[in-house]
Amino acid sequence: MDKSVKTFVEPEALMAIRNMELRARVVVEGIWNGLHRSPFHGFSVEFTEYRQYSSGDDTRFIDWRLFGRSDRYYIKKFEDETNLRCFFIVDQSRSMSFGSGDYNKAQYAATLAATLGYFLELQGDAIGLLTFAGKIREYLPARHRPGHLRQFMLLLEKEATGEQTHIETVLDRVAEMAQKRGLFVLLSDFLAPLENLEKKLAQLRAWGHEIAIFQTLDRAELDLKFEKASLFHDLESGRELYIDPQMARSDYAKRLGAHNHALAAICQKLGIAYHLVPTDLPLEKSLLEFLLDRRKFGKSARRRTSR
Repeated sequence: MDKSVKTFVEPEALMAIRNMELRARVVVEGIWNGLHRSPFHGFSVEFTEYRQYSSGDDTRFIDWRLFGRSDRYYIKKFEDETNLRCFFIVDQSRSMSFGSGDYNKAQYAATLAATLGYFLELQGDAIGLLTFAGKIREYLPARHRPGHLRQFMLLLEKEATGEQTHIETVLDRVAEMAQKRGLFVLLSDFLAPLENLEKKLAQLRAWGHEIAIFQTLDRAELDLKFEKASLFHDLESGRELYIDPQMARSDYAKRLGAHNHALAAICQKLGIAYHLVPTDLPLEKSLLEFLLDRRKFGKSARRRTSR
């Protein structure tokens, strides 16, 4: 990683900020200058043609090889790749209300969506939002206009509910509403059967949409770091389960590992960016991974659509 991008805000400190938009701004503005001094600068653009140099143009973009052939100064004219329509699909169901610390998965996932959305909005991209808990809760079309970002943030501040996760049903509705090609960012713990998920994701990919998945899990879920046998409440089914972590840890780790590996394999097969995101991971790291996704998947998608 570039040395200019090195200072991260711990999620616990970030979550202490009550205002969602301010949280996002702290992350984005804290990393913005570093990005402009690092190899990430210019990640969102690729030149498509030339125009003659005019007084005041940035001389860094003069094509000196073309000058050598023509004895005239030409500037590479850039086309902004990130003028896209990005739709965030955020899980606010019952299982997302779990948190082993001062905040839960739903709050972390919402803050991550807010951070990515804030960054894209600064670039002039259209951002939209769909939150779900068993069924669709809130829907905000993808737009870029005054006041839209504020609406986006307010909807993300709503708490998780008591409904179960049914992401496949939600993706059916997303497919119906998606009139134009765009980028879909899914944020969920994905702690639900995966049997039908591949089919739904494949449908979106077949229609030309890009997809990025951020699987959000609490560190305690990943490590099962509970020392004493306790009564656990299953947030999805509502059942009470008595579990001895010492006895269950090995089997639990295998089952969770197999589940996460299956999800990652689905994403790899379909050309979907996949990230496992523990809730103690600084959000700057996810933002950087998102930018790398845009370089890798965005360019390949553009090549497919131009054929």
